[in-house]
Amino acid sequence: MLNQDANNNTQASLSLQAANQGITNIAPYQTGKPIDELKRELGLDDIIKLASNENPLGCSPLAKQAMQDELSEVGRYPDGSGYTLKATIARTFNVEMPQITLGNGSNDILELVARTFVSADHSVVYSQHAFAIYALVTQAVGATGIEVPAKDFGHDLVAIAKAVRTDTRVVFLANPNNPTGTWFEEAEFTTFMQAVPKSVLVVLDEAYVEYFPDNFDSLKFLKQYPNLLISRTFSKAYGLASLRVGFALATAEVTDLLNRVRQPFNVNSFALAAANAALGDTDFLAQTRALNHAGMAQLEAGCTALGLTWIPSRANFLSIHVERNGAQVFQDLLKLGVIVRPIGGYGLPDYIRVSIGTAEENQRFLQALAQVLGR
Repeated sequence: MLNQDANNNTQASLSLQAANQGITNIAPYQTGKPIDELKRELGLDDIIKLASNENPLGCSPLAKQAMQDELSEVGRYPDGSGYTLKATIARTFNVEMPQITLGNGSNDILELVARTFVSADHSVVYSQHAFAIYALVTQAVGATGIEVPAKDFGHDLVAIAKAVRTDTRVVFLANPNNPTGTWFEEAEFTTFMQAVPKSVLVVLDEAYVEYFPDNFDSLKFLKQYPNLLISRTFSKAYGLASLRVGFALATAEVTDLLNRVRQPFNVNSFALAAANAALGDTDFLAQTRALNHAGMAQLEAGCTALGLTWIPSRANFLSIHVERNGAQVFQDLLKLGVIVRPIGGYGLPDYIRVSIGTAEENQRFLQALAQVLGR
């Protein structure tokens, strides 16, 4: 028995020694708590999940039909080039097909960027309170992460530009930002791009751009700045979170490099078909946007009634200052069958982030929050 334990310990040590140092230093990304997990833990049946910024309407009926039609081809590999979806993206956003990279969600795009352009000799710049994946992909390739202090919970673009070093290869920006919902304007971004060296790839993560599309027109910057990459996803407004499909827009040269690293079948057939159909359903997108705007107003009014403040948001979630330990508020809400997101890991320990749901879900959250806070 002792020898077996010794062997197990030796194997564990060898595994740690064999792993890249950047990997051993990573704390795994924490996803939103699944409904089924909470059911098992607390024996609750009536649960609402407002933790992962999902679309409460689900997805477009056209996307559902496209997935159904794809069933007959389930035994075959997907189109590794994603030709049909790329052609639709090109028409929709007025870009050329060689400018498009498809990803297994936009997280895949962010990882492809790090693997393609960054090594252990380089640095990557991103903001405090920004999406955790930026730091994770940086650590995974052994690079140095430079976190720039936030300004009013959002990106300080002037400070981020100044933080760029001679060894910096990538800057990650989120507009709107997750988990704060903060955003920056076109004029600020123009000044930023003019200040950043052309040798630095600027990744503009627009996972939530569809909710307030008039706020920022990033596409016009693509032709002006060859060092710009725009990352988008079908997981949020388009409601295809479980299918994992995203895309990047960049120069043909940058795209070519990314596609040398990208796995040939990284987006499955159902995702390709559903995303292609979703882009054509403008009515569903308008319905999603309207529900989100109404829900945002509902949550803001509810917070005002409870005497709480929040971070103004241009996404489909709201980060609320609960004036106490956010992790404890999260746990107390779980007992009432309401799943939100504590964001202490983002440096905001007295905040929770709540996704905007249906009117009924929003009201139930507000009632549960009032009960938890004794208000």
